[in-house]
Amino acid sequence: MQALLLALPLLVFLLSTFIAPIALLLARSVENREVSDSMPALTRALDAWDGHGVPDEHTFALLATGLREAQQNGQLGTVARRLNFAQAGFRSLLIRTERQLPADTPPAWKPALVELDERWNSPETWRQLKRAAASPTPDFLLAAVDAQVTPQGSVAFVPDNASVYRQAFARTISISATVTLLCLVLGYPVAWLLANLPAKSSNRLMLLVIVPFWTSLLVRTTAWYVLLQPGGVINSLLMGLGLVTHPLPLVFNRTGVLIGMTHVLLPYMILAIYSVMKSVSPVYVRAAQSLGAHPFTAFVRVYIPQTLPGVGAGCFLVFVLALGYYITPALLGGAGDEMISQLIAIQTNTQLNWGLAGALSAYLVIFTAIFYFLFNRIVGIDRLRFG
Repeated sequence: MQALLLALPLLVFLLSTFIAPIALLLARSVENREVSDSMPALTRALDAWDGHGVPDEHTFALLATGLREAQQNGQLGTVARRLNFAQAGFRSLLIRTERQLPADTPPAWKPALVELDERWNSPETWRQLKRAAASPTPDFLLAAVDAQVTPQGSVAFVPDNASVYRQAFARTISISATVTLLCLVLGYPVAWLLANLPAKSSNRLMLLVIVPFWTSLLVRTTAWYVLLQPGGVINSLLMGLGLVTHPLPLVFNRTGVLIGMTHVLLPYMILAIYSVMKSVSPVYVRAAQSLGAHPFTAFVRVYIPQTLPGVGAGCFLVFVLALGYYITPALLGGAGDEMISQLIAIQTNTQLNWGLAGALSAYLVIFTAIFYFLFNRIVGIDRLRFG
């Protein structure tokens, strides 16, 4: 109980500033309150409508009343923006209809609204309005994987050449896996060197690994932009040495993204592997060599297996951090290097589509959880085998 009370302030802080905001964002992936909160009567009428043809006169009257009330309450723009996510042009349809509503109540609202815009006589328009008024909704979760509900009620994916989010997920996984592999190839020898040098030399070199943590991520990424641009330090040096005749395309492409992300995430891989290597006794390798094993064979078959928990932890840490990277791909990448984090930022900051941003975040969290489960199973097997 005393330990719980001591940790309680930290738990409250994490819950209020970290867990609760994430939970709220994920909940937005299925919430759909804009239309139902602004036009409750119309929402109930659409919920009772069977979806065939166009609704009756009563529903048309509720639409006209709902548009006027939403405009008076300042919520028409929010409703119009939400409907425009479902079908392009819906925003202009709602706003123009509300502006042109007759001041006096007509004998029948249905022909009056159809006269204002012929789209009100289309069953598809009303079906989109019915779907937009339903909550919870799977629309955002479907849109996050480039899918939608057809008029027949089935789920259909857009063609691969028109896919945006599926390609972004595949690109995010590909870039993260490549960065993880590069960090492993570069970090393992450095970790081995730090673990086997004398303590005094190892501590000095360790400073070079830790110093990047004291530098802002934005500063480090901007520095790579200066180094990699066509007139930057690296291209100028290569051209000055006569190794190339034209500047190499090192920025605003996949190369710049991989270089920048590898540089930022490499210390995580080194420290994870180093922490395990320090606990590996050199006696095992010497024993294998004394029994006739070649030094390379002893290293591969005796030393490396004992460091696999550190390799696994480093790969998991780097891969998960790379999945959510935003600043480095945004500054060093090109149009074809957008990752999921950038698309989430666009939906929240530019499009103001919090539902789709929540759906993309939900898929990212689910994929990370699946990867963690698989990683945990694999590492558990490795520990049984080499522990």
